[in-house]
Parts: sequence; C-alpha cells; structure tokens
Amino acid sequence: MIVDVYVGNISFEATEEDVRKLFEVAGKVRSIHMITDHKSGKFKGCAFVKMADVKAKEVIDTLDGALLVNRKIEVSEAKPQKPGESKPPGSRGKPGPGDKSSGRRR
Repeated sequence: MIVDVYVGNISFEATEEDVRKLFEVAGKVRSIHMITDHKSGKFKGCAFVKMADVKAKEVIDTLDGALLVNRKIEVSEAKPQKPGESKPPGSRGKPGPGDKSSGRRR
C-alpha cells in the first residue's frame, strides 16, 4: 500500500535528505517532493512524501509534531489533486485585491 502525506512547517534549511532520514523512522520512503516557488525556485517549507507498506494514520501519529532542523513539522494525509489541476498549492486561481492583471481599479 502506497501512502502520500503532506508535511508542513519545514525549516527552510532542511534538505530532502533530512526529510528522508526522519520519515524512514516510520517506514520505507518511495519519494519526496519538496515544494518550491515557481518563479524564484525557493523552497516553500512544505513537501509531499510517498511511503510504502505503511498506514497514513501510523505515519501521522508518529511524526506529526516531530522536530526537523529545530522546527516542529505538521504531518497530515495528502489530499488528492483534482483532475486537470496544475496550480501550485495555496493558489485559488482568482486575482487578489492587489492583482494588477485583473483590470480592476481599487
């Protein structure tokens, strides 16, 4: 069984190897996807970890609140991406009040 978990509040100094070492405590890590900003390429402090032969609840119970590079991480079950959705996490696709591309004036 493959489990996909979301990891938030990761230190900006953490590396993929740091995440891998911590998550290997809970089981076999298949892959890690560190989320970066599309424009700047900077790490956004969150990741998705795919694990094999474990249950999501066990991984969450074991690692939610664990320290990683002096920061308490948040671990939860990853929500499946909607078909056709390719927007970065946190993006709603709607222009904000300060978005100049919307053509609206304040």
